[in-house]
Amino acid sequence: MISLDLNFNILTRDLSHYLENQVKVGLFGSGVGLSLVLGFSAAYTCYYLISVARKPQLISGGKKFYQFLREQCPVVSETYYPTFWCWESRIQTLLRPFVTAKPGVVYRNELIKAADGGQISVDWFDNDESLSHPNPATRPTVLLLPGLTGTSRESYILHMVQQSRDLGYRMMLANYLGRKGRETCLKGVVVFSAGWDVFECTASLEKPLDRFLFNSYLTSCLQASVHRHRPVLEKCYDIDHVMKARTIREFDERFTSIMFGYRTNEDYYHDASPVHKLKSVQVPMLCLNAADDVFSPSHAIPVEAVKQNPNLALLITCHGGHIGFLEGLWPRHSTYMDRVFKQFAKAVFEKGNQLKDLS
Repeated sequence: MISLDLNFNILTRDLSHYLENQVKVGLFGSGVGLSLVLGFSAAYTCYYLISVARKPQLISGGKKFYQFLREQCPVVSETYYPTFWCWESRIQTLLRPFVTAKPGVVYRNELIKAADGGQISVDWFDNDESLSHPNPATRPTVLLLPGLTGTSRESYILHMVQQSRDLGYRMMLANYLGRKGRETCLKGVVVFSAGWDVFECTASLEKPLDRFLFNSYLTSCLQASVHRHRPVLEKCYDIDHVMKARTIREFDERFTSIMFGYRTNEDYYHDASPVHKLKSVQVPMLCLNAADDVFSPSHAIPVEAVKQNPNLALLITCHGGHIGFLEGLWPRHSTYMDRVFKQFAKAVFEKGNQLKDLS
């Protein structure tokens, strides 16, 4: 029989190996990663390596797309080691904006006038210094669509811009994407922490702790957006009633669903749930979700729907939170999500011919 002490020694050795290889530069660049191992209790080391650090689950509707990802994006097969001192989902979600660096990015803004008199604001990162793609006419373009209340200044967006800059690509950031099916110019799509079923997402965020940590704050952000345009909006909506909303659901009932012309908020939530659109996806799409994401509970991740479409692949990590995916001892410059984005974007642009006719 192998003694428990020996098991702990093996586990400690494995964690030491992780710190040496995953954290190239130690805490704050001091190279102290290995010495920190000595300070871990054997029990915590055991728990971390057995229960926290695991390989993600890759699911695809077709063998061709699955094999493409395994060959061109090695990150999908690697063990994901969430940062040991903040692996819990809520902590990952809350700390990510503060822990990760914000790379310096200068955008070029373009205002597009819509047919109805409105305007669409688009931020461009042209990457004119690209060495691999010096010709702007043929330079690959990555389109980024930030999430709810998100902007082009979010840290995770800036990280993707930096990753694209390193690859020589240009970036376009907008908040709307129309539907064009196979006629679209998109070569591939990657989605992070999608809320697949809006009913389940809102119910999850209405649990006491998550309502306190996330729901109230996001509701106030949405109300701030309305308040900025109050002189125009109050001509059509009861803004006083909207500003009294205390949850995202109440805000949607009083404003969003009405603005988009829905008879009920339930009708709006049904149409806003991406799970109902998956069967219509006609370009290769990789989706990364964490099983512990309170914004998108694991039971609502559409595993079976993904299996029915050869253009879809789903990558599920045990941990990572919502747009968190922090890894390494001090996760300032890169996350697991960043690596998924970079490898998939490069694979699509450079090996995209392998993605034709996935059915």
